Amino acid sequence: MSSFNKDNSNLFSLRDKVIVITGASGLLGEMHAEAIASHGGTPILLDLDIDKLEILESNLNKKYNVESKGYQIDITNESRLSQLALEIFKKFKKIDGLINNAANNPKMETMEKVNFSRLESFPLQTWENDLKVGLTGSFLCAKYFGNYISQNKNGGSIINISSDLGLIAPDQRLYYQDGVLSELQNVKPVTYSVVKSGLIGLTKYISTYWPDKNVRSNVICPGGVENGQSEDFINQVSNRIPLGRLAKKDEYQSSIVWMLSDSSSYLNGAVIAIDGGRTAW
Repeated sequence: MSSFNKDNSNLFSLRDKVIVITGASGLLGEMHAEAIASHGGTPILLDLDIDKLEILESNLNKKYNVESKGYQIDITNESRLSQLALEIFKKFKKIDGLINNAANNPKMETMEKVNFSRLESFPLQTWENDLKVGLTGSFLCAKYFGNYISQNKNGGSIINISSDLGLIAPDQRLYYQDGVLSELQNVKPVTYSVVKSGLIGLTKYISTYWPDKNVRSNVICPGGVENGQSEDFINQVSNRIPLGRLAKKDEYQSSIVWMLSDSSSYLNGAVIAIDGGRTAW
């Protein structure tokens, strides 16, 4: 039966759905958790920062009367992740969804003689650490939580959080500083593009892996979020976006709810840019 023939009041309901969120205490992670809780779902919060997790868990449970639960974990630790996935499954009896949101935030810091963000100087250890969290961690979460999702009678939904820079290259001119030597100029690190592009590939793979189990896998490519950047930077980025601004941190919530809910029951393998039109240019 088409979703449009159902009670529209329940069209985007997440009631009784148990959704795992990685990187839950981050800027967008908190927004994802709130979106789920506000639509009746149970957000399962994973992060390294236990203090932020405890605060978020408490706030969600009080505000939305849900049973959110936070767990401190390094998602690249496979044995611990496997144990935790089983623990969550036993506690909640099922897992309905996963949001792979966790990622390192590659910095663009100038050192004394060379800027390590530049490709010529980028440390192998930083490359490995960024890929380990952003890609390997997402793979492991899909491996364990996705398996439990596949055991549901009605399957479930996996959302990977990529970026508009998973679709286009970063415009390094945004970071250019007058009077700074070329070898010291800031650039967006290579790992950001590689991780965000890789998540699109992971999404497409998963979308064809459990179709018989009705496990859907989709990826969103958000644009930049206004979060205390300099006025000059915001103006420069805004000029590259048809809508003329960066996103507000809560503007991805409706898409998250839709993609987790039964209203998106035919959405699978989709790459959805939510970037104010930046990648349309």
